[in-house]
Amino acid sequence: MTRVGYARVSTTDQDLDIQIARLRTAGCEIMRSETGSGASRSGRTELETIMQFLRAGDELVVLRLDWLGRSTCDVLNLVHELDERGASLCVLEPEVTTAGDMGRMVITILGMVADMELKFIKDRQRAGIEAARAEGVYKGRKKNVDDDEVRRRLAAGASKVGIARDLKISRMTVYRALAGPDMPSDSI
Repeated sequence: MTRVGYARVSTTDQDLDIQIARLRTAGCEIMRSETGSGASRSGRTELETIMQFLRAGDELVVLRLDWLGRSTCDVLNLVHELDERGASLCVLEPEVTTAGDMGRMVITILGMVADMELKFIKDRQRAGIEAARAEGVYKGRKKNVDDDEVRRRLAAGASKVGIARDLKISRMTVYRALAGPDMPSDSI
């Protein structure tokens, strides 16, 4: 049986070292880690890599279930995929495994708790933004696209869709850049 550790943090200013150390102590021979949201499985390439290589008898190990995922559906789908491969999930805090029926029930409940925690985080974030807006402090996310670059590309003949794809921005961001004060409205 191979124990594969998976560590995840949401942002680059968070540290993976504690998770990795605990997973090594738990006997994980293989370790994968990544930075990204746990709200869904999409875009989590390291987790997908693990899922592709797990075999019958292997065990996916995480420190806490909410670091594996914050969506009950995603967690249960992951447990189902592990079952289909003959592998299991082990959570270190609180210690529980899907190797038995009782463990599956506990994982389901913990997945629901993680789902609720995500909702609470979003609610607190929304309330904080609204309070900051009311005080005139919150102005939104800092702009990360150069409007002049968008206009230069359009003038050079690039399509709006192409500009969005090349700059890795939404089409709406392209339209906002083009709607700037010195751009005629008929060119949008």
